[in-house]
Amino acid sequence: MRLTTAQALVAWLVAQRSETLDGAEVPLFPAVFAIFGHGNVLGLGTALQERRDEIPVWRGHTEQGMALAAVGLAKAAQRRQVGIATSSIGPGALNMVTAAGVAHANRLPLLLLPGDTFVSRAPDPVLQQVEHYGDPTITVNDAFRPVSRYFDRITRPEQLIATLPQVARVLTDPADAGPVTLALPQDVQVETYDFPDALFEPVLHRIRRPRPDRRSLAEAADVLRGAQRPLVILGGGVRYSGAGARAVEFAAQHGIPVTETTAGRTLVPHDHPLYAGPLGITGAASANTLASAADVVLAIGTRLQDFTTASWTVFDPEVRLVHINAARFDAVKHGALAVVGDADAALEDLAPQLGQWRADPAWTARALAVRTDWDAHIDKLRSPALGAPSYAQIVGVVNDLSGPHDYVMTASGGLPGELVGGWRATGGEPAMDVEYGFSCMGYELSGAWGAAMVVSDEARSYTSGLVTTLLGDGSYLMLNSELFSAAFAGHPLVAVVCDNDGYAVIARLQEGQGGEPFNNFYANCRTHHTEPPRVDFAAHARSLGCVVFTAGESTEFRDAYTRARNAAVAERRPAVVVVRTQPSSWTEAGAWWEVGVPQHLSGREAYDQEKPHQLRYARRR
Repeated sequence: MRLTTAQALVAWLVAQRSETLDGAEVPLFPAVFAIFGHGNVLGLGTALQERRDEIPVWRGHTEQGMALAAVGLAKAAQRRQVGIATSSIGPGALNMVTAAGVAHANRLPLLLLPGDTFVSRAPDPVLQQVEHYGDPTITVNDAFRPVSRYFDRITRPEQLIATLPQVARVLTDPADAGPVTLALPQDVQVETYDFPDALFEPVLHRIRRPRPDRRSLAEAADVLRGAQRPLVILGGGVRYSGAGARAVEFAAQHGIPVTETTAGRTLVPHDHPLYAGPLGITGAASANTLASAADVVLAIGTRLQDFTTASWTVFDPEVRLVHINAARFDAVKHGALAVVGDADAALEDLAPQLGQWRADPAWTARALAVRTDWDAHIDKLRSPALGAPSYAQIVGVVNDLSGPHDYVMTASGGLPGELVGGWRATGGEPAMDVEYGFSCMGYELSGAWGAAMVVSDEARSYTSGLVTTLLGDGSYLMLNSELFSAAFAGHPLVAVVCDNDGYAVIARLQEGQGGEPFNNFYANCRTHHTEPPRVDFAAHARSLGCVVFTAGESTEFRDAYTRARNAAVAERRPAVVVVRTQPSSWTEAGAWWEVGVPQHLSGREAYDQEKPHQLRYARRR
């Protein structure tokens, strides 16, 4: 087939299919997010226009925002579908680097197709080209290399034949999943080549389930059988494997208390008697209490990030760590006994080796006891009160009014701690996305647009519900353009904008460590005005095509959120609830976080006390 490079790439994208966790066949690439410029409009843009009925193209309004939408789509689709983002060269391309960082940190698939400068160099320097004096082969797209799992620059059409299988491998591999960047020089996009027909035959990508080494399993079983106080941690890899139900069954069979990471949140029904709550700094004191007493920890499908491990102080220094993970890179961290394989397959193989073994019933019962105390604490924080609501009260209302197929999101500031620590899940559904790997301000609105395509069934996927995203005023101001993208495209979602007059959670860190209030709350920022201007978030959101509701009191928020949910669905566009919130009311899990504290600040004393308790390397015997 004689095609341009761009036509061949699009034809290959259309031919890729994916099997979801429930066995349905869907497009691997259900959506392209695009902003066209001279670097991609005639080559890739024309090719996409020719196949527009087979691969939908959605216009973005910031390159970073639309690429974040593609990330949100992949997360909501549980990595079984991949969003694409394409831009022109120069600033448009560089605007997508942050989104690549989000995908890389969170192990989420993302395909980036930035335009690139001419391979021929005949018209150099072209508009938006940065010239590198010592190496003319470098372009700004090389900035994607540190945040790409796979990077290639296509300088000949026939190179697609070799690179596209690698693109599919990275985007669909449980261990290597992450962002792929194919830089497309604009002259190469329109070059023609006789591509083999076989390149465009349909391919169905199924979940790979590598089984772990039998000796590793036997060692893991020996360690667990010797445990007096075992604990299970479920991470995002359990979700992507579809192993949630098996993991809960495994824990129940052997009487092991269960906790979740941020990425693993909502896998376990909240009322399950073995559920101890989410682990870590933004988790629950109940889970942290059990973790500190556990003698063996079975971590499944997690990166064991600092917010999960409380900077590695949440565990007993003598703990033994067993780690099931599809990625060997993660499985060997901190001296863990590595069991490398798919979470579902590994648990299926491990359970028979444990036989009838069960943990001490007294230890098993502690999960419900400590979580009951935590629930009582959250109930108090959620109780309605006069005045501006707290984040905990906001989360409580959203939790109460959400259905089993609804989806809730956040990413930065104080809301991750409130959502992770306070949400009560029914279990099973991919009901939460807390982007706390890169914690990217602005992801909340952009990612919600992409998630809405999946959750509202736009991407022909497998859930049907409503996305609610929670964000602060700082995140709203950081990146809000894709609210208009969602409104224009007709994708319903609800955005709850919590206005507390600044970067409240960083002010909390600053002042909590003994620093002076500085440059976070507006009251502590430099200005020439005696009465500085304020942002009218309601008017701004309305100007972007959203339905808008406001709430000033805690008691008003439930009504405003209910009306917003109804309006978003009825009008097929975003509904925004703007609510003034308390600036200094937080849910505390009682865990330590290592940050650099100067010697002269009061927080240094706590730093010096906690630092020696960090687990550097788990004991093997």
